[in-house]
Amino acid sequence: MARADVAAERSASRATSSGSVTLSGVTRRFGDMVAVDGLDIDVADGEFLVLLGPSGCGKSTALRMIAGLDVPDEGTVAIGGVDVTDVLASDRDVAMVFQSYALYPHMTVRRNIEFPLRNRKVPRADRDSAVAEASRMLGLDDLLDRRPSQLSGGQRQRVALARAVVRQPAVFLMDEPLSNLDAKLRVQTRAELIELQRRLAVTTIYVTHDQVEAMTMGHRIAVMVAGVLQQVGPPGEVYDKPANVFVAGFIGNPPMNLLTASVPSSAVGKSDDVDPAALMVGPDRVMVPAALARAAVDATETEVVVGVRPENVRLATDEGLPVTVTLIESLGHERHLVCATADGQSVIVRVDPSVPQPHPGDPLCLAWNPEDVHLFSGADGRRLAP
Repeated sequence: MARADVAAERSASRATSSGSVTLSGVTRRFGDMVAVDGLDIDVADGEFLVLLGPSGCGKSTALRMIAGLDVPDEGTVAIGGVDVTDVLASDRDVAMVFQSYALYPHMTVRRNIEFPLRNRKVPRADRDSAVAEASRMLGLDDLLDRRPSQLSGGQRQRVALARAVVRQPAVFLMDEPLSNLDAKLRVQTRAELIELQRRLAVTTIYVTHDQVEAMTMGHRIAVMVAGVLQQVGPPGEVYDKPANVFVAGFIGNPPMNLLTASVPSSAVGKSDDVDPAALMVGPDRVMVPAALARAAVDATETEVVVGVRPENVRLATDEGLPVTVTLIESLGHERHLVCATADGQSVIVRVDPSVPQPHPGDPLCLAWNPEDVHLFSGADGRRLAP
């Protein structure tokens, strides 16, 4: 079957069935532990959504509930607008790619790829066409007669993807599929996955703890921690306007600097919103836009968290936040200065290697533009403004 024919067939089938996914109030418990807590999320047909969070945050459990491998204790799962909460995994129009690849060791690559089609008793000619198309798409033509033990990690991953592709599902589910690959191969396979999803236009839900994968692959990112959804949005939005302290500290490498600061009663005064106001980090002042300080005062916050990205911090010659250098990390293309404030809080500065290198123990002065500041509640970590 030619690629144009495959694309036409897929378009025709997609016209009558949607790959949208909706989780409504989904909760999953294991004994006393709540793995997923009241998860509400909508994934549009054809969207690439990344579930991002640290190990144990519930993202894989959420994926397994979409696949039908786990059943929610509460809430519903819908695919294409149809409630599939109680539908068997085998009867859901999804294909899952696992971290371990889950290939059959005694079968050739060809047999592994065509296995789901054999299971559905698809005629031999149609199976051959589908396998040929998938193998061309993923560069497996020369490997079809090999067994998994004769393949590299990257080749095994492509076989697992090809096996998912031949099913032509409404939804792809991928559970950390690149975690077993080395750094160079991860970059290459990441690009291949992005292109594959773009060409197939299939709804894809991808689980990872790697923020680089999330930022570069997803149309949107859903950040989770402790089973609770923290924020959903395009990568740029999640980076530029994190919803809370957790998201701010989790997204970015190095992560956002988060400094506990107090709000003096004179922080705002009669200044305009465009003028900077002073908050206190230990004994030292830091400048933030008056609008942010006013938001803290209006929320009756006496303690806040000031967030500044390392790339927005600069070395100052006089006025600024006094710090002491504690560690220098040289990465070739850039250098990270890890510094400590007077009250022992850590600040990371990203600097160009051309900048004269200080030494551990050296005093420095740090500054930033007030408009680059993020302000969070000291009580519950939520974003205060804007």
